[in-house]
Amino acid sequence: MSALEAAVEELKALPPHKLAEAVSYLHALRGASMDERLAAWKSTGGSLSNEEADELKRNIEEICERVDLDE
Repeated sequence: MSALEAAVEELKALPPHKLAEAVSYLHALRGASMDERLAAWKSTGGSLSNEEADELKRNIEEICERVDLDE
């Protein structure tokens, strides 16, 4: 197994909040420019199954901070 394949398998095993941290760290390591990140984002379109996308959406809704407009 290549280093890339091993890294992907490790990333797949992370919970969503840790995956977000890992992605942030990877971006910092690479020093990616905005154009490079946009191109990477576009290249991943459609890479999640409907079930994976639904799970990701649920996790984001449950984990991410929400804005209370009454505060």
